Amino acid sequence: MKKIEAIIRPENLDSVRAALEEKGILGMTVAEVQGRGRQKGICLQWRAGEYCVEFLPKLKLDMIVDDENVEAAIAAITQAAKTGQNGNGKNGDGKIFIYPVEEVVRVSTGERGKGAI
Repeated sequence: MKKIEAIIRPENLDSVRAALEEKGILGMTVAEVQGRGRQKGICLQWRAGEYCVEFLPKLKLDMIVDDENVEAAIAAITQAAKTGQNGNGKNGDGKIFIYPVEEVVRVSTGERGKGAI
């Protein structure tokens, strides 16, 4: 089992959720986060002058998947989260991190392992 942690733009949540659902990946946790990467925030022009936002709003999706579903999940997230034209992504589209998971336990039943996902 693996934990997939994906950081995406908030406006892409519905398309990412739908793409994962098509692959049979239903369970996930979503949290609002702020961050910055290569884009280093953005600067906006206001009447009073320039205003820079260092940390941009993002969403963090956490999901646990079977090893055999990891590549399908990565492909679904990557395809659905790209914002550029012609299938090309842009800076700020996000990142995906993969972690090993030793065990999963369903709190309500005590079920363990693959069946508890």
